[in-house]
This record gives sequence, structure tokens and C-alpha cells, in this order.
Amino acid sequence: IENLPCELQRNFQLMRELDQRTEDKKAEIDSLAAQYIESVKNMLPEQRVEHLKKIQSAYSKCKEYSDDKVQLAMQTYEMVDKHIRRLDADLARFEADLKDKLEGSDLESPGTRSLKKGRSQKDKRSSRGRGRKTSEEDTPKRKKHKGGSEFADTILSVHPSDVLDMPVDPNEPTYCLCHQVSYGEMIGCDNPDCPIEWFHFACVDLTTKPKGKWFCPRCVQGRKKK
Repeated sequence: IENLPCELQRNFQLMRELDQRTEDKKAEIDSLAAQYIESVKNMLPEQRVEHLKKIQSAYSKCKEYSDDKVQLAMQTYEMVDKHIRRLDADLARFEADLKDKLEGSDLESPGTRSLKKGRSQKDKRSSRGRGRKTSEEDTPKRKKHKGGSEFADTILSVHPSDVLDMPVDPNEPTYCLCHQVSYGEMIGCDNPDCPIEWFHFACVDLTTKPKGKWFCPRCVQGRKKK
């Protein structure tokens, strides 16, 4: 994550520049509107149309700056979210490796080696007449070793697969049919009244963005009923 602060600073700087451009365009729109109101009575029809086109062009530019800012904000959010998920996965992998090392060290401890040696000798002596039977002297040592394993299981119970099942931040908005947060590639429903609006590609069986308009399964059913 060493490059993350620089990328965030660059994105925030671009967002500030877009904000300034938007404010400048809004001031220009106000000025054009005031000029139009003052001189509209003395303008020819062609001049009115031309002046209104200037105002409309300024509005379009202002909307373009705002859309760019929203898109940049979404990219910044996804970038931070990607780093968080990667850190969670690395942390889970690190803890799983540490757990394996602790279990390995317990298995190779001197007490365990002597226990194995004692068992092998007793097994040789008892295998002549009867089946293998563990004496009661081995029980405390086995319990101690088992307790160490349980302690490691309790402390380090996180696996890489558990990262996907992490609880959702209640302050983070959820989308899609799965009611999960935004991640990966998503597609928006072209129905303006869609209650969900955004969907994950995998949840709607998409691998690439389809051409033309796209409607979610719920809106498709609603259109069919109508």
C-alpha cells in the first residue's frame, strides 16, 4: 500500500480541480442568465437562440465536470476497497501460516518426541501377546499436546476463505440481488424506477457489458406483466 497515499492525493487534487471548474461554470451561467434577462426585449430571435445555446452549453459542461467527479470518487472508493480486501486476505493467509508453524512446533517439541519414543517401545513390548493398548501414563501428555493445539485453534482461527464472509459495514450502502456492498464490475439497470439500480456481473450471469439497454431480472418480469 505504499503507493496508495500518492494515488489518493492525486485523485483528491483532480476532484478539487473539477470542483473549481464547476464553480467557474456556474458563475458563467449566472452571468449569461443575467445578461439574457436584461437584454432579452431588445434581442432578435436569432440572438436569443444563440444566447440560450451558450447557456445550455455551459450547463452541459458543468454536468460533464460533475459526472467526472462522481466517476473519480467511485474509482477512488474501489481502489481503497481493493487494498482493504487484499490486506484482509494477506492477514488471513499470514495467520493461517503462523497457525501451521505453531502446530508444527508443538508436534516437534522434546516432550512430544519422547512421548513418541515411549509409545514405540511400549507398543513393541505389548504387541507380542495382546493388541496395542495405551497406558494411563500417556494420557496427561496427550492432553497437554491437545490443549496446545486447541489454544492455537482458538487464537488463529482465520482462514483465507473467511475473508469473503466478513461482516458488512452498516454505514456502507448495499446493492444487487445479493444485498452486498459494491465490488468488482457492476452494471446499472436502465429502468429509472428500478429500486436496486446496480448489480454485480456474477449475480446476473454476465461476463461482459451487453450492448444497448439492459434491464435487471425483476424489471424484466415487471415489463412482461405489464
